[in-house]
Amino acid sequence: LLSEFEIQQNDQMVRKRISGGLLGHWSVWTKRAVELVQSIHYEEDTKKLNDWMIKANQVTDTNAAFFDVAHNFKGCIVGLHEVLRRQGLMEGTWTLNEHDQLSASQKEEIDRVYRAYPALNDDNFVNQNLDKWLS
Repeated sequence: LLSEFEIQQNDQMVRKRISGGLLGHWSVWTKRAVELVQSIHYEEDTKKLNDWMIKANQVTDTNAAFFDVAHNFKGCIVGLHEVLRRQGLMEGTWTLNEHDQLSASQKEEIDRVYRAYPALNDDNFVNQNLDKWLS
């Protein structure tokens, strides 16, 4: 979420900048998400806005793959579980509903965003800490 709003306050228009992210998506790739939010909160150079908009679109694209937008969010929970499984944090993609599974082509979409945006994932960080966290 990267937006600037003009809001009427008394007799003048006030600009408010909002920068943040989608909490559901950031249940995975969390370290990188925190780094992105911290970076944009301290970014004052409006000339870099286009770069941030590109990054925002990349995050939105990964969000669509994880949450299975193409199939009306049918695989949204298992999509996140799939990322956690790939990182070694879960053994499978199970949910309380035994019928939940990745939608057709969702695995391929997750593969695609992994390839397209390697700087957005935090798999190396997870890998470095996995033994400690799971012990």
